[in-house]
Amino acid sequence: MNEHKQPFTMTKEFNNLLPDDGTALYLGRIMDAKVANYYLETLLNNISWEHDKVIIYGKEIIAKREVAWYGDKNLSYTYSGIKRNTLPWTHELLEIKKYVEEYANETFNSCLLNLYHNGEEGIAWHSDDEKDLKQGGTIASFSLGAERKFVFKHKQRKEKIEIILEHGSLLLMKNKIQLHWLHCLPKTKKIKNQRINLTFRTIKQ
Repeated sequence: MNEHKQPFTMTKEFNNLLPDDGTALYLGRIMDAKVANYYLETLLNNISWEHDKVIIYGKEIIAKREVAWYGDKNLSYTYSGIKRNTLPWTHELLEIKKYVEEYANETFNSCLLNLYHNGEEGIAWHSDDEKDLKQGGTIASFSLGAERKFVFKHKQRKEKIEIILEHGSLLLMKNKIQLHWLHCLPKTKKIKNQRINLTFRTIKQ
């Protein structure tokens, strides 16, 4: 561990953001700005980014945001009609993974990274309910860079719950949340800076 990095410890309880049908715990910032800045700069330069692709009505669409998929060996993940195979963990990703696992009290075998170059890049309503994922498993969402609004919407009631994801913060989504709630990252012209989102997941072996 580099000398300017310090281990993190859980110091308080966190309330569920959702009224029912799943659990979303926002832990806020789990690292100070200096360390978060270090990881942001390192991941921007050292991750094998590529533009995201989705299949819409049988046609491949290239998205503006960039993505990368890292994890244990021989894992694959299919979402939006695109199959991805894991790249080997980098040193920095393993460091972040260790900290996130301490907070989540779980272990993860993969991480999907999204790079949003500015606020005009976002992601539409969806649930992370692909068959490759561990059913009911926790998804740990770690944010670096520009603060962005993140919104949950209940699939039946259409109720919405908003939160601002801060630089160096952690959001845990678990239990039946993917069955009953959608989530999105709305676009905005107000945000000019980059954001990296790391979602640590468990892929079924």
